[in-house]
Amino acid sequence: MLLNNNHVAGEGRAGSTSVDRCVPKEILFKFLVIGDYGVGKTAVVRRYTDGRFSSNYKITIGADFSMRTLQWDDCTKVNLQLWDIAGHERFGCMTRVYYKYAVGAAIVFDLSRTATFQSVRKWLKDLREKLSLADGEPVPVVLLANKCDIPGYSVQPEVVTRFCKEQGIQAWFLTSAKTNVNIDRAMQFLVERALQTRHQEITRESDAIQLNNEYKEENAEKVDICC
Repeated sequence: MLLNNNHVAGEGRAGSTSVDRCVPKEILFKFLVIGDYGVGKTAVVRRYTDGRFSSNYKITIGADFSMRTLQWDDCTKVNLQLWDIAGHERFGCMTRVYYKYAVGAAIVFDLSRTATFQSVRKWLKDLREKLSLADGEPVPVVLLANKCDIPGYSVQPEVVTRFCKEQGIQAWFLTSAKTNVNIDRAMQFLVERALQTRHQEITRESDAIQLNNEYKEENAEKVDICC
């Protein structure tokens, strides 16, 4: 569900569990940050992981990644790998390698440059062709309308909202790495979706093991009867 500038419904972390009733666990998630050259991908990653901003980042060659650890609740520590993928066309042939094992993605465009928004469709297509979850479903995606600190948007919010609905993008956020607007909220959204997916996978695996055990017990009883 999209909520224009309020981003997404259902925010807030999962309810914490008492320390004495849970087993501490540590989880690793890999997220991609993709989009055209110069849209601010590296600035977004650095703002989120280091809490700093610079207007003089070097061009990303191929890919780079940074880490951040979150104490999500009393029982869960989440280690995030944010992979900053180069936006230059000449590195496009390598994206399949860089995408591997990712469980979420942020596609970034520059609000002041319409061409970078038009490229979002290309990046989304590339992502969905090369990456999916274990069950075959698309990975969760958020769209970051970056550099909202610059006056006079070239891309209007209603256009972004309509595009996300058409393309099945779960949420979008007005962001600014420079002034630290909504970077944390966007990443929190991806972590929430990744945790939901992980829970669903664990549930499916548990159900499959239970069915398998029931099948074995049933057949064991039949053998005993026959003998």
